[in-house]
Amino acid sequence: MSLLGLDVGTTGAKAIVFREDGGILGQGYREYPLLHPRPDWIELDPTQVWELTAEAIREAVANAGSADPVEALAVSCLGEATAPVARDGQIVRNSILGFDARGQEEVDWWDTEVGRERIFRITGRPLNIMYTAHKLMWLKTHEPQAYDRTWKFLGYGDYTLWRLGAEPAIDYSLAGTMMLFDVNTKQWSEELLDLAGLQTEKLSRPVPAGTEVGTIAAGVAESLGLPQGVKLVTGGHDQPCGALGSGCVEDGMAMDATGTVECLTPAFSRLVLTDGMLRSNLCCYDHTVPGMYVSLAFNFTGGSLLKWFRDTLGQADVEEARRAGEDVYDVLLRQCADEPSPVLVLPHFTLTGTPWMDPKAKGAFFGLQLSTTKGELIKGLLDGLSYEMRLNLELLRKAGVTLRELRAIGGGAKSPVWLQLKADIFGMPVARLNVTECACLGAAVLAGAAVGRYNSVAEAAQSVVSVEQVYEPRPDREAAYRDKYAIYRDLYPTTAPLSHRL
Repeated sequence: MSLLGLDVGTTGAKAIVFREDGGILGQGYREYPLLHPRPDWIELDPTQVWELTAEAIREAVANAGSADPVEALAVSCLGEATAPVARDGQIVRNSILGFDARGQEEVDWWDTEVGRERIFRITGRPLNIMYTAHKLMWLKTHEPQAYDRTWKFLGYGDYTLWRLGAEPAIDYSLAGTMMLFDVNTKQWSEELLDLAGLQTEKLSRPVPAGTEVGTIAAGVAESLGLPQGVKLVTGGHDQPCGALGSGCVEDGMAMDATGTVECLTPAFSRLVLTDGMLRSNLCCYDHTVPGMYVSLAFNFTGGSLLKWFRDTLGQADVEEARRAGEDVYDVLLRQCADEPSPVLVLPHFTLTGTPWMDPKAKGAFFGLQLSTTKGELIKGLLDGLSYEMRLNLELLRKAGVTLRELRAIGGGAKSPVWLQLKADIFGMPVARLNVTECACLGAAVLAGAAVGRYNSVAEAAQSVVSVEQVYEPRPDREAAYRDKYAIYRDLYPTTAPLSHRL
């Protein structure tokens, strides 16, 4: 029997059929558009998302063939966004995404009436506009008919399972992205819901990740090419699902996912709700591994900085790559010296991530001279991105989170240059894995454990994920980067007042 892992993301849905050993039998992908009804408003059409997710499932199942039928499935998905569903099953309106600008007045209300510390102690979430609570409050104020008509606000994990035939149930990790879930009691916070004027009955039932919550509806199974009786299992938020799928199931392990955004997801075995976490805007919520927790340290300009350089200053490199039949990023990184760049780059080319969470911040190149080379600019970009994540690693450690090994996934994990650079700057081993589709694999592991294919999700992840190569920090380079990092740490505090005036 095989297992189906789904990843319903912000801009597309991926479906992968796995063997029990983690091998891929078939996969499918469909992209869907973000909708912008007004400037700074960002939405998804839940009906369109489901229809395209269904197409991805059909493609994956068809590619996998019928020799090894799917026994169970689970869903990894984006956080914060909800699909408002009426009692008759109709979609009431589009989903408001976490990085939509609506909700600032609600954030200010929480800050004044409840306080950041109280919210953090209950939810593990530093107050921020991205969370579901603010979007639901905005909806209740500005579109009361839509709010009242909504039977359930379903996260995209519980929404997908509901479409497949399950009763509404949400796992702890996805519930944790709403700023309404009590990470201490594993229940919706009646205190916060009452203060916000929101109703518990409009939310799904919270259950642990990896809980069997139903069986696929007969008609849905037939339409998707799936066998009858497929078990529906709760998955989780995409970052903890990815952490599971990368084998980060023990204290001290962290997933470093570098795509358009870079996100570090450390795993740990106790709730860490310290003042240091709150000051650094670091969350703490449930992992998809039972009894464990994760945090998120992220930079909104990860791999997108190299794309910006390619599109803005790298036309000659694009042409060289085309002539040679190479990847343009290999051409760019080949120009980087194996030493710290004399150019420091503050990588805040869009709003910052942790720890600053400053929407008015600006990026900067510092140390330019007439002798500065293109290679030094490229290396400065990589150095700056890595310095920013080192800052987050230090703050996590100071706040009480142990870190000893990073597991790299995403586009950045394809570059030996970048992985060695991270090891040198972070001062810790960085591992490249045998798997790439970690979110889908994490979901499949949860599905397999729920139907008895594995003894536990942790054991399953350890058996299907292996390390292909470890990049160790080199003491001489580590010392050289340490000196540059000491200067980098002062860049944001020094330039922020100027950035805010631009």
